[in-house]
Amino acid sequence: MEISAAGRLEVRITAADVGKRVSVRRLSEPGATEGKFTDTLGVLTSWDDGVLLITRKSGEVVHIAESSLVAGKVVPPAPARRRGPAASYEELARVSARAWRPVEAERLGDWELRAAAGFTRRANSVLPLGDPGLPLDEALAAVRRWYGARGLPAHLQTASGAEGTQEMLAAELERRGWTREVTAELWTGALAPVADRADGSGVSLSRTADAAWLGRYQRKGLSEVALRVLGSGPSVWFASLPGEGAAPAAIGRCVVDGRWASFSAVEVDPALRRRGLATEVLAALAGRALDEGASAAWLQVETDNEAARALYAGLGFAAHHAYHHYREPRDAGAGRR
Repeated sequence: MEISAAGRLEVRITAADVGKRVSVRRLSEPGATEGKFTDTLGVLTSWDDGVLLITRKSGEVVHIAESSLVAGKVVPPAPARRRGPAASYEELARVSARAWRPVEAERLGDWELRAAAGFTRRANSVLPLGDPGLPLDEALAAVRRWYGARGLPAHLQTASGAEGTQEMLAAELERRGWTREVTAELWTGALAPVADRADGSGVSLSRTADAAWLGRYQRKGLSEVALRVLGSGPSVWFASLPGEGAAPAAIGRCVVDGRWASFSAVEVDPALRRRGLATEVLAALAGRALDEGASAAWLQVETDNEAARALYAGLGFAAHHAYHHYREPRDAGAGRR
């Protein structure tokens, strides 16, 4: 908190600091003159009518009455390095986009509009890395038209919690009635420790996803479009650990892209969980990625998937930033197929 030379707490932020990362302290109960304080760190996304909105790293928006402020200051952007490899948000956003390509894409300024017949939100959402080249309302109207022409709802993927993420854009979307549907996190970690965690010798690796691999994959009834998305990326590998049935006991997918390797589609037979099979698959994929020159790894995990979060934390991964998918207002999609 900001403390003056006289030792008093001071509020050193104003509405002019909207868009900056701030730290504030407020009374936990409005109107109280003494008692517990509550601290909030995040991006100041608005300050209107006596109420501050601060977006935390997780994407949670905190409403704070101006009258409850005790202290506040602007703080430097979060450093790119926490645990694991150093990386900027933009680098990771571009790497992750290359690892899960749509079948159709179009530029709107610095935004990328992506479509894949509805297979996953990532492949059917806008990646807004920069300026769309139009005022926001016009850009959003163009986005809705583009997705509407393909019979799809318009989604935008935004991020929070790192330097260069899109808290301000998310706040503007919410003001316009866009709804956040999914929040997940992108985690990073060193690659070599993953390869060292298990032998991985029983895992087979292939450049394509065969029928057995697809039999274990969670998503059923995969279309040709879905198979194209799964097979997209600079250097794609599919891992299978044989089981007693036709479907593998465990599977995984890895995309190697320069220094980065991504892990996704890690699935284990429910009857065989908690036996280290996922670690075996990840170790085999990590070993192949190391052979191709990668040194760092990233993956995406939903915030409520406690089992996956425990597994990846045990392998040395940690959250880098959160990302969110926003859907257009429902009335904007009226009449669509």
